Amino acid sequence: MSDLATDPSAVAELPRTKTDWLPLAIVPALALAALPFVGEPSSWVTLTVAGLAMGMMIFLMASGLTLVFGLMDIINFGHGVFISLGAYATLLVLGPLAGWAQAESVWLNLALLMLCILAAMAVTGIVGAVFERVIVRPVYGSHLKQILVTMGGLIVAEQAIHAIWGASPIPIPLPETLRGAFILGDIVMERYRVFAVAVGLAVFVAMQLILNRTRIGLLIRAGVENPEMVEALGYRIRRLFVSVFVAGSALAGLGGVMWGFYRQTLTAGMGMEVMVLVFIVIIIGGLGSAGGCFVGSILVALVANYVGFLAPKLALISNILVMALVLIWRPQGLFPVARR
Repeated sequence: MSDLATDPSAVAELPRTKTDWLPLAIVPALALAALPFVGEPSSWVTLTVAGLAMGMMIFLMASGLTLVFGLMDIINFGHGVFISLGAYATLLVLGPLAGWAQAESVWLNLALLMLCILAAMAVTGIVGAVFERVIVRPVYGSHLKQILVTMGGLIVAEQAIHAIWGASPIPIPLPETLRGAFILGDIVMERYRVFAVAVGLAVFVAMQLILNRTRIGLLIRAGVENPEMVEALGYRIRRLFVSVFVAGSALAGLGGVMWGFYRQTLTAGMGMEVMVLVFIVIIIGGLGSAGGCFVGSILVALVANYVGFLAPKLALISNILVMALVLIWRPQGLFPVARR
């Protein structure tokens, strides 16, 4: 144990669990199975790219919550307000830099979006630290109290958004170069959806590298399995987990930025509107699993797109059907990691 605490190379020597490839095959199998039903390859590509983009945005909004639950055993029903707050934080950047959004420069538009993302993550991270200290910390270990107080915190935070920015919806236009679509023959791919896929993939890769390839990731995973042992080695596990809560809140803010630009309208309740979908994704993926959240988000989004195209009346219940089928197959989700 002393070697683990002092030697960074010990991280690489830890045994790693084998990857379960079967759940990973579901997404490509679903996409290929949908091709003959959709018919036109161009329509299939358009639907698939749109589904991937929606899946990435769901993943960005859900990843923070699954980390907080899986690593800290906290049920945060107030997570939706961090999504809304992240979306509204874009106004702090869009106000003084409105000209960048109208410029026909790709680099100015991307710089504007990056500044919006950084501002949103900073604001939601700070609010998340206060939220954890004031609301969540007194109810550690009691799920029922966590549900009640986080719902109360959600209501207060939504009213604070109304007080600061007003209750009326606020339009936010997409930057100029992210409007429209890429057209390749008969294939149409919206530019913003392609950008959303790139951002989602980048965040997922970064999360996997941090959790599986770094000292901080090692300590987090060890703290989940045996927090007493980590404390005995001299690490402040509570401080480490607070940083996880702040990071989860910041990820929700990032998801809020992407979701806000996708809707092009801001409302205080926009985060709560997607919370049912977020919880479905977390349950499908496996409580606390970042990889499961990623696969579950794409799976849910693709099914919704394909079903909405083939049988629109079933689109509203497609997510529930996917969750039911996955839980019948694997009651703990696709990639269960929480060991309670």
